[in-house]
Amino acid sequence: MMGSPMAVPVDPTLLKGAFFLAGPTAVGKTAVALELAEALGAEIIGADAFQVYQGLDCLTAKPTPEELARVPHHLVGTVPLSETFNVGRYLELARAALESVRGRGRPAIVVGGTGMYLRALTRGLAELPPTPPELREELIATPLPALVERLRGLDPEGARTLDLLNPRRVQRALEICLITGQPFSEFRREWEREIPFHGVLLDRERGELYERIDRRAAALFEAGGAVEEVRAALASGNVSPTARQVIGWNEIEAYLRGELSREDAIAAISLATRHYAKKQLTWFRREPMLKPVSLSRPDGLELVLEQARVALS
Repeated sequence: MMGSPMAVPVDPTLLKGAFFLAGPTAVGKTAVALELAEALGAEIIGADAFQVYQGLDCLTAKPTPEELARVPHHLVGTVPLSETFNVGRYLELARAALESVRGRGRPAIVVGGTGMYLRALTRGLAELPPTPPELREELIATPLPALVERLRGLDPEGARTLDLLNPRRVQRALEICLITGQPFSEFRREWEREIPFHGVLLDRERGELYERIDRRAAALFEAGGAVEEVRAALASGNVSPTARQVIGWNEIEAYLRGELSREDAIAAISLATRHYAKKQLTWFRREPMLKPVSLSRPDGLELVLEQARVALS
């Protein structure tokens, strides 16, 4: 065993002035967050693993410059593409943002679709020793099927609950097993004690959500959109592995190499995004503190605003 983990506790006072907006990609979280923030005099704190990066505004459906100007935003477009970003770094920055907003006497709207970020903010995180560079390089160079088999041998329970199609998730679970000598699943149990918080899970009727996803995928290929963002990022020659995991990156890169047609790339991105939205909904539905609200209802926005007013009063 190369190190022993320590729990990073949650400060309950940080969450008293916060309201959480969670939901799948393309459900309309940005628009709702802006309405809430303007109505309540709040500031917005991002909880999205990819909107935190600079230079991928279209690809990550980041708020527009006009939207960013309406309300103060934190952790949106602040991290260079060259920087590796993880949940530990997010937790550090998000806690600082919450303290800053609270210091100004304003409520915070925490909005995003990255379930791991929300869980870390509300349940804490295991503080782990650093991964030796040689171990990380070894795991990155190992094919995914071999990583999965190794994880199943070290942590069968963790392998059953992990997204085994996500190389970075599998690599990180293996890193934790190897550097601590304990199963990855043991650290997930540290999140069972949840600090009470207030928030909603935004959803829409499935057909409506999928139509919005399809429109967003097609919009990535409009002039000056995501294709040019990926082209520019590739030309820089310095993009971190975590930034490359954003949905659409691989398909657009294949399109730029001539391996996919525009139509096939759009179809592949739509399908991948639908699958991701299903995973997001599955994750968030396990969070008992998130109250479901359908934006397909005519009064959906009013219901969210009412819940936020009560929670922050």
